[in-house]
Amino acid sequence: MFCNQCEQTAKGIACTTVGVCGKNEEVAALQDLLTYAVQGLSVVAVEARKNGITDNAIDRFTSEAIFSCLTNVDFDSQRFVTLINKTVELREGLKERVKTAGGNVDFAAAAANFTPGNSTDAMVAQGQELDFMNSLDENEDLRSLKQITIYGMRGLAAYADHAAILGQEDDSVYSYIYETMAEFTKSGQTLEQLVGITLKCGEVNLKAMELLDAGNTGTYGHPVPTEVPLGAKAGKAIAVTGHDLKDLDLLLQQTEGKGINIYTHGEMLPCHAYPELKKYDHFYGHYGTAWQNQAKEFPVFPGAILFTTNCIQKPKDSYKANVFTTGLVGWPDVVHIGDDKDFTPVIERALALPGFAEDTDKGSVLTGFARNTVLGVADKVIEGVKSKAIRHFFLVGGCDGAKPGRNYFTDFVEQVPEDCMVLTLACGKFRFFDKKLGDIGGIPRLLDVGQCNDAYSAIQIAVALAGAFECGVNDLPLSMILSWYEQKAVVILLTLFSLGIKDIRLGPSLPAFITPNVLDVLVENFECKPIAETAAADLKTILG
Repeated sequence: MFCNQCEQTAKGIACTTVGVCGKNEEVAALQDLLTYAVQGLSVVAVEARKNGITDNAIDRFTSEAIFSCLTNVDFDSQRFVTLINKTVELREGLKERVKTAGGNVDFAAAAANFTPGNSTDAMVAQGQELDFMNSLDENEDLRSLKQITIYGMRGLAAYADHAAILGQEDDSVYSYIYETMAEFTKSGQTLEQLVGITLKCGEVNLKAMELLDAGNTGTYGHPVPTEVPLGAKAGKAIAVTGHDLKDLDLLLQQTEGKGINIYTHGEMLPCHAYPELKKYDHFYGHYGTAWQNQAKEFPVFPGAILFTTNCIQKPKDSYKANVFTTGLVGWPDVVHIGDDKDFTPVIERALALPGFAEDTDKGSVLTGFARNTVLGVADKVIEGVKSKAIRHFFLVGGCDGAKPGRNYFTDFVEQVPEDCMVLTLACGKFRFFDKKLGDIGGIPRLLDVGQCNDAYSAIQIAVALAGAFECGVNDLPLSMILSWYEQKAVVILLTLFSLGIKDIRLGPSLPAFITPNVLDVLVENFECKPIAETAAADLKTILG
C-alpha cells in the first residue's frame, strides 16, 4: 500500500499499512487498479472521439469511477470490484464501436488491454503489483506533477458528477479527463508540459464549479442570508452530511408531514440559505460543530444519519446501525440507498429512534453570503474600503481534518483586526463559524460563502471587486489562507493557480506528493507558501 493523497498521510510521507482515514490495504489496491482501468478506458475514449463517437453514459461512469477514489468516499472493496469490471466491459464495448467506425484499436498502452483477475483477491494482488502512483514516472518531479494532476482530477470528477446530477454538463470536462488519463499512460513529458497539464486541470475545474453553481442556483434559487439554529427541537431527527443538495431535497420531500426534523452537518450547513430548500418547515437547523468531531458527535445523535458524500471518518460500530449512505458513498455493513432514492429505510430508522427529548438553544449562525448577496452590497463594500472602514479582506477556508495544527485557523480568525472582514467557505469554517465578530457598516465581518465548490462564488466576488477598483485580483487588499485535506482542495488550489492568483498561504502542512523542486516552481510562479508557525506571525506579515 502506498497512499499520500490527503493531508493526514502518515508521518507526512505516505500511509503504507493502513490509511489514517481507515482505508485498508485491500481497498487501496483496488482503487489503484480502478484508476489504472480508467486510464485504459480513456485511451480508447480518446480514439473514439477522433472517430466521432461519444457516449454520455460512459462519460458519467468515468467521472463516478474517478470520484469514488477520492479520500473517504468508498471503503467497500466489493463495489470497487464491480467498478473495475464495469470499466473493462465499457472499454471493450467502445473498442468494437471504434473498430466498426474504422478507427485504430491496436493500443500500445498496457492499461487499454489488461484483464482484471477473476476474484477480489486476484484483483487486490494486481493492484499491489501495479504500485500505481510510484509507477507513473521514474523522475520524482515529473511523477509529482502527475500525482498532483490525478489527485486534482478526483476533485474535478466530484464537482462534475454533482453538476451532472443537476443536469449541468460540458463535454470539455470529459475530454480533459480522457486526454490526461491517456497521456499519463506514457512517459517522456517535460516538466513544462506537465505544469501546463496540471494548470489545465484547474482551468477545467473552474468550468465544473460554474456548472455546479448553475445547477444549485438554477434548481434551488440563489442563497440568501439565513440564520440557522445550532440547537435541537424536541422530536424525531435525521442529520444529513456531505455535499449533495438533491439528496437533501428528496429527503425533505419524503419526510414532509412525518414528524421528523431534518438537520444539516458539515458542508450541508449552507443548504439552509437556498430558497427552495429553506421553505420546508421541518428543515430545522445544524447539528454539531466540525467534521473532525463527528466520531464524538454522531454516537450521541438520537436519530438517523445520512452520508451523501465523503466525510472525514468512517462511522464507528457504536452507531453504524443508524447510518445510511447514498450516491457513491459505500462502507461495509452500512445500508446504501439505491438510485431510486427511496429514503424509506432512513425514515423508518429515524422514527424508531428516540429523537431529541426537548428543545435546546445553542445559539445560531449566519450563512448564505454567496456572490449574489455579497455583490448586492458591493457599493457598501467599496465605500467601506475607500473610507478605510475596511482595511483588508481575508478568505479563510478549505477542508477540515483531525490532525493537530488546525487550531491555527481558529486563532487566525479570532485575531483578525476589527477593521478587516473574513470570507469563509467549505468545512474548514467549522473551526470558527460560530464566532461573533460583529459588523462593519451593517455588513457582518464573517461571511459564509458556502460549500467548497462555492469557491466559484468567492472567485466571482474577487473578480467583481477587482473590476470595481480597476485593478487585478492580486492587487486587492485580499489574502487567502487555505486549509486542505483531500483532493477537492487540491483542484481548487489548481484553479486559483490557473487564474494567476498569488500569495496563497496553505496549511496545516504541505502535500507530501509535492517534491522540493515542484514546490520551488509554485513558489516562484505563484508565491505560494506554507502558513507560519502562528497566526499572529502571518497577520503581522500581511498587514504590516
